[in-house]
Amino acid sequence: MNFSLSTSPFRGNFIPLSLHSTSCFDFDLRFKPYLLSSNGFRRSRCCRSSFKFIQDSRLSRKRVIVCNVTEPHTEPDGNNEEEEGTYKNEETRALENSFEQNSPQPIDAEQLNKFSDENKDQNDVQSVDSIEVASGSPLPGVKPRQLGEAIKIPKETIDILKNQVFGFDTFFVTSQDPYEGGVLFKGNLRGQPGKSYDKISKRLHDKFGNEYKFFLLVNPEDDKPVAVVVPRTTLQPETTAVPEWFAAGAFGLVTVFTLLLHNVPVLQSDLLSTFYNLNLLKDGLPGALVTGLVLGIHELGHFVVAQNTGVKLGVPFFVPSWQIGSFGAITRIRSIVPNREDLLKVAAAGPIAGFSLGLLLLLLGFVLPPSDGIGIIVDASVFHESFLAGGIAKLLLGNVLKDGTPISVNPLVIWAWAGLLINAINSIPAGELDGGRISFAIWGRKASFRFTGVSIVLLGLSSLINDVAFYWVVLLFFLQRGPIAPLSDEITDPDQKYVALGVTVLLLGLLVCLPYPFPFTDETLISF
Repeated sequence: MNFSLSTSPFRGNFIPLSLHSTSCFDFDLRFKPYLLSSNGFRRSRCCRSSFKFIQDSRLSRKRVIVCNVTEPHTEPDGNNEEEEGTYKNEETRALENSFEQNSPQPIDAEQLNKFSDENKDQNDVQSVDSIEVASGSPLPGVKPRQLGEAIKIPKETIDILKNQVFGFDTFFVTSQDPYEGGVLFKGNLRGQPGKSYDKISKRLHDKFGNEYKFFLLVNPEDDKPVAVVVPRTTLQPETTAVPEWFAAGAFGLVTVFTLLLHNVPVLQSDLLSTFYNLNLLKDGLPGALVTGLVLGIHELGHFVVAQNTGVKLGVPFFVPSWQIGSFGAITRIRSIVPNREDLLKVAAAGPIAGFSLGLLLLLLGFVLPPSDGIGIIVDASVFHESFLAGGIAKLLLGNVLKDGTPISVNPLVIWAWAGLLINAINSIPAGELDGGRISFAIWGRKASFRFTGVSIVLLGLSSLINDVAFYWVVLLFFLQRGPIAPLSDEITDPDQKYVALGVTVLLLGLLVCLPYPFPFTDETLISF
């Protein structure tokens, strides 16, 4: 900042704390300085000063005043010229010292004028000369590469994105902010979200190829659409120290053991005796095969639909459980899902396949007599543990099913029921479980987050009386809590037929887990 007072120039910086301006303003101020003389006060003629307020992002966002003050023209007075000159020099010297102490780094006026000219081209949208991509991942569930040096998105690229990639017909940009891995654009979404996303993606590819990735998301602060552009070089799937196939194989072997163990009640009371009676495990082979078949069909459904939609899945990690044989499998999504409808298809395919086979086997178990004529003897009250299994049992067995009365059933009923239960707990609307992904795809990210919180609380309360719920809530909290990685387009709603399919999965899971509240008596009438 340059000041010219009398004949002594000096430099100083001013930072107006209350100024909130994003462009330059010129003010003409007229003031009346008084010069002290030996004969008293003497008024000088009005002088003209020009103040310019400048803001530039490269000045650490500080606002600076450039002030050019013309020398005051005083009325001639031969007797006081020498005294006034002495006074001016002393006053100027004092002001010089004061401003030099407060401004250790003076700014050249030419540089400030250059900054001013650049700011005039902003057109109410803050320009960014270069944006550094931070090393932290901007998107949940996606791990950035460790780059040797920071990536910079030049101003020219930002201008092309605003003026040529986005537009009035797709997404009208009103403001932009540096994002951890790129740029976040705020604005007004035009037309149908799906069609606008396709247009923007095509234009982005035509201009930059595969250099950048575009996301159309919902701003959690105001629930309005935002566009995020990040360099693809910053995105890669999470990696592990141990190869996935090796870890998945180890978990799979343990799961086979727990499936066998679950179907041999004699060994469940003393786990250590299992190592001395391995021959008894063969007795649990039929039950392990049936339950394992339901689990396998579940995972196969995921992979078949993922292949059709272009979504890449990781190796499934089967989670062992000595209570029910297995808690199912954890399958990571290794690519960016295009939209909510594709996520809904992939997430619902597994439970639909598993529930279909499980229900078929359960019905066969109630209809077919045991192969040995005896089957498994259970108390009728066991069917109170599931609304779905209890309702089907009452419908097919009728008055034979009475509370407190032992009943012989085909082992297939118990094996299929275990498969249905594993499907059901994976259909809980929480985190990255199949149910959590389904709720996200149908109702959005914010609703999915709320479902997760409620589900964890309910599971925590259930764990007080059920050990399966306790282990499952621990697994969910530490491994499957989320968040779900962003989709390319999170705004476009899925088709209603897929929404109905997802809701069906959630209801089936609820029916399997909820208890059957009605007593099994002769007077009980069940109608479907």
